[in-house]
Amino acid sequence: MDNKEELQELNLDDILSEFHDQSGAEPETVELGEELTHLLEELPSVESMQAVAQQAAHDAEEAEKALEARIAAGFEPAVDTEQTQRLETLEQLHPELMGNADPNHVPEGETRRLNVSELQEKTPEKPSVKEQEGFDVDFIPPAPIPFVPRSRLRELKKKLVAGPEKRYYELSETGVGRLQVAIMLNILIVLASAAVATMFAMNLVPENRLRLVIFSQVLAMLLSALLGSHQMTEGLAELAKGRFTINTMVGITFLVCCVDALFCFSELRMPCCAAFSLEMTMALWARYEQRSTEMGQMDTMRKATRLNSLVKVADYYEGKPGLLKGEGQVEDFMNNYALPSGPRKAQSIYCAVSLVLCLGIAVFAGLLHGISMAFRIFSTALLVAVPASFFVTLTRPAAVLERRLHMVGTVLCGWQGVKALCGKVAFPLSDEDLFPRGATKLNGVKFYGDREPDEIIAYSAALMHSAGGNLEQVFAQLCASRSCREYTAENVQSYPNGGIGGEVMGEPVLLGTMSFLQDMGVEIPEGTMVTQAVYASIDGQLSAVYAITYSRMRSAAAGLVSLCASRKVTPVMVCGDFMLTENFLRSKFSARVRRVHFPVREVRQELKGKQPEEGSPALALTTRDELVSAAYAVSGARALRTASRLGVAIHMIGGILGMLIMLALAYLGSTELLTPTHILLYQLVWMLPGLLITEWTRTV
Repeated sequence: MDNKEELQELNLDDILSEFHDQSGAEPETVELGEELTHLLEELPSVESMQAVAQQAAHDAEEAEKALEARIAAGFEPAVDTEQTQRLETLEQLHPELMGNADPNHVPEGETRRLNVSELQEKTPEKPSVKEQEGFDVDFIPPAPIPFVPRSRLRELKKKLVAGPEKRYYELSETGVGRLQVAIMLNILIVLASAAVATMFAMNLVPENRLRLVIFSQVLAMLLSALLGSHQMTEGLAELAKGRFTINTMVGITFLVCCVDALFCFSELRMPCCAAFSLEMTMALWARYEQRSTEMGQMDTMRKATRLNSLVKVADYYEGKPGLLKGEGQVEDFMNNYALPSGPRKAQSIYCAVSLVLCLGIAVFAGLLHGISMAFRIFSTALLVAVPASFFVTLTRPAAVLERRLHMVGTVLCGWQGVKALCGKVAFPLSDEDLFPRGATKLNGVKFYGDREPDEIIAYSAALMHSAGGNLEQVFAQLCASRSCREYTAENVQSYPNGGIGGEVMGEPVLLGTMSFLQDMGVEIPEGTMVTQAVYASIDGQLSAVYAITYSRMRSAAAGLVSLCASRKVTPVMVCGDFMLTENFLRSKFSARVRRVHFPVREVRQELKGKQPEEGSPALALTTRDELVSAAYAVSGARALRTASRLGVAIHMIGGILGMLIMLALAYLGSTELLTPTHILLYQLVWMLPGLLITEWTRTV
């Protein structure tokens, strides 16, 4: 076809008509089945194709063997001079194709392009940003560890098995059964000794049975000491290490009482067996509570599938430090839980000082009234210097609190965590804390006006996206279910009375409670009152009412009540949900929310963006994502610190008062008050406030 001729556009009808005109007859029609059959008959069979392939492979092998034999015999293949000349010509015209081209050779009329390496060589070097700022250029920061949930869980389980779970089974093998039996037997010894001492004080013991009664009292004291021998040996071992504990004090008291018992046989007076057995009972009870607390903590840790920590951040809100959530480690608990607390150190110091004072009082009594009076004053002074409930004043509050924390999956990271959780702090409250995922649902929607429902939903979702919170997910799901368009809200502003406003596509949009829209001048029709609903207004007209259901969670309610009851804790709302107002929280959770602060939207976003510093010590660990877990850690730490400090102070006062009484009796030489019954009553009197204080942590 000539290129100069113009191309004509022909359709299918023109082509068919042209063929018809040329042949003068209708085109023949061939059936599709017959044509396929004809083609299949022309194709070779599979057997013939396999035979051809085998013959070709055989011929290739024969040719290769023949060529190798001719080359081995000295045959040189002839060179085609015509092909060689063609190759030389090609090499001259296009040397770059032959692999030996000059990289700097440029044909005439062309511009040579530079590659990346040549550009880098020709470009003058400039100092990088790191070199300008003084950074080490050779330093390559390590690649971040990718977050793989399964590997994290696997690593966490390895640490839990090697630490808390191993310790838990060690304690389980030891058990608390023997301690419980020893405590029960000591209680029986105390009751029997008290009954005998009372009979002796009432002159109901015959004189011919007096030595037998004294011997039985001494024997009961030895039996009580045998049941608590582990406590005394542990205390004496601590003394060998240069440490003095309350168990050391009870061991020394037993030795002094044994020496005084020898004088009791010669003077026919009753030893203070009941008071010593009572102290030994309390010492065993303290050990039981301590072991139970440790087992409960290890049980909480070993069952964890994730660990969240409470970390203290300085200057979080209005100059107060804040308690933020972070990622916890097993070492945060294992390295700190067994460290001695401040009240325990104060208890040990008091016991050491009281031992010296009791020894001084005994020496003073011995100088005035003889050695028998000295040992009698010494043994009695040691018993009254350490009231019996002094042994459990630290262990029982911790045990009571641990049972509460175990139910919510929380452990305190030692005494350093307890101290840091006290004082004035701010506690942020997010949407997920008050209403976890799934607790906020859309219960229905009603539209008003002439606008399209999809447009109203799209405008509402755009403004709600700027607000954030749980309602953002609810509106996003509603928008996606109706395939609505996506818009962007501008000039978003939050209002303190439960609402938010902004512009979408140039139109003013308001979202909030009914009272908020009424305050903004939006007319609400009668009979449009919904208890929990988001009212939407577009261009000053009511457009929709979204009924929202907030499910009340018991864990969130308990956590909020616990935080609002702590005087020095300031709950701060960082929620994006404008529906969570003071009146709403009061009616929903039945809590006194006067301490809760509701900052403006900008402050909330700033507070929500704050994160704990890397390496900050963990104060508590939680194994659940519930508000009550973190709230109980804060309120429980405060109650534990108060109970421990107050208990130590009360028992110190009782012990000092007892030593002053012993000093007065030593000076006067009076023995009327130095009876086993009076010493036991003195112990019981100071046990009442001591045991009541240990119940302080039960109110968490």
